[in-house]
Amino acid sequence: MGTPKPRILPWLELQLNRGQLEGVAWVNESRTRFRIPWKHGLRHDAQQEDFGIFQAWAEATGAYVPGRDKPDPPTWKRNFRSALNRKDGLRLADDRSKDPHDPHKIYEFVNSGVGDFSQPDTSPDTSGGGSTSDTQEDILDELLGNMVLAPLPDSGPPGLAVAPEPYPQPLLNPSLDNPTSFPNLEPSENPLRRLLVPGEEWEFEVTAFYRGRQVFQQTISCPGGLRLVGSEVADRTLPGWPITLPDPGTSLTDKGVMSYVRHVLSRLGGGLALWRAGQQLWAQRLGQCHTYWAVSEELLPNSGNGPDGEVPKDKEGGVLNLGPFIVDLITFTEGSGRSPRYTLWFCVGEPWPQDQPWTKRLVMVKVVPTCLRALVELARAGGASSLENTVELHISNSHPLSLTSDQYKAYLKDLVEDMDFQGPGEA
Repeated sequence: MGTPKPRILPWLELQLNRGQLEGVAWVNESRTRFRIPWKHGLRHDAQQEDFGIFQAWAEATGAYVPGRDKPDPPTWKRNFRSALNRKDGLRLADDRSKDPHDPHKIYEFVNSGVGDFSQPDTSPDTSGGGSTSDTQEDILDELLGNMVLAPLPDSGPPGLAVAPEPYPQPLLNPSLDNPTSFPNLEPSENPLRRLLVPGEEWEFEVTAFYRGRQVFQQTISCPGGLRLVGSEVADRTLPGWPITLPDPGTSLTDKGVMSYVRHVLSRLGGGLALWRAGQQLWAQRLGQCHTYWAVSEELLPNSGNGPDGEVPKDKEGGVLNLGPFIVDLITFTEGSGRSPRYTLWFCVGEPWPQDQPWTKRLVMVKVVPTCLRALVELARAGGASSLENTVELHISNSHPLSLTSDQYKAYLKDLVEDMDFQGPGEA
């Protein structure tokens, strides 16, 4: 037989009565409501004590042994949350996890018949997994983390990563091979969490326009991000895979316009860099050419409004945060919001075309993270939850996945728990 595990509710009541864990306390005299600190691990002010209750449960279940295992607060938190979510005698009374000053959740015991508090769990040890006696309604929750999940590698700083030498060959236009259902995945793993893994390379579709005419398109996946340059002889010691914008002489006939476009391209210098770190996309200009950006529709930039910002020089600036995108995507899948935007438009060398036709600008570049496009397309294809739809994440080491609508929504909601919701550039 496996090692007996404690039951979450009697164990939790004991911790509340002891009052030794930071922020874990009863909130009413009848001791039916209690609070749990619920700070996102990516917040800049996160401290070890913010995860004390999650670590204590991981140690109690044997999922974490100090000195033997690497500390992994996000995994502790997911497993604790999953254990609570499976209990009928408990409900979430107030979710204040987005409170900027004191993020926490208030739970409430709803009846006394929550099980035998005196008896330990004698089911076989499954490293935090659910019991085989769980009801059918619990199965989806198990997929979201009732088993101990593999920890995410340390994401490291958000700075621009230097690409290794020699440059690896980029992967252009990967094709979909035979789709299969969850290949090489543990049952408890959320496949969408691969979007946040530092080693995963996102794929980008890059399209360039000169005076509204498409002159270039390439789909590329490469380590260290990409860098838009105006010359083949651009400095290859700089980080990011260089993507050379074409000479206008191959596509334009107006010599005056050709001259202006060449001038803009020559001012790109080291280029316009774009890369992913954690849950954000970052941009930085390495030359003299001022560049403005906006997140807009894929078919055309929103020229009716101003830009979202100017790409900073000599420092990184956040241009797209995956957290709000996923929140908007969940709202969209539930039929109560518009399709989230994911396309980055860059106006190079000129002011943003506010209230003007964008086709009058000399150089406009559109960058589509194809993984985000795929997530939106899957949401649009959703319907009856019994039907499966296939999605390719378009990141390295990924495989086509077959998901029902309900599975997809549940994975999105699980992914939100691991995210930080500070604004771009604040992390």
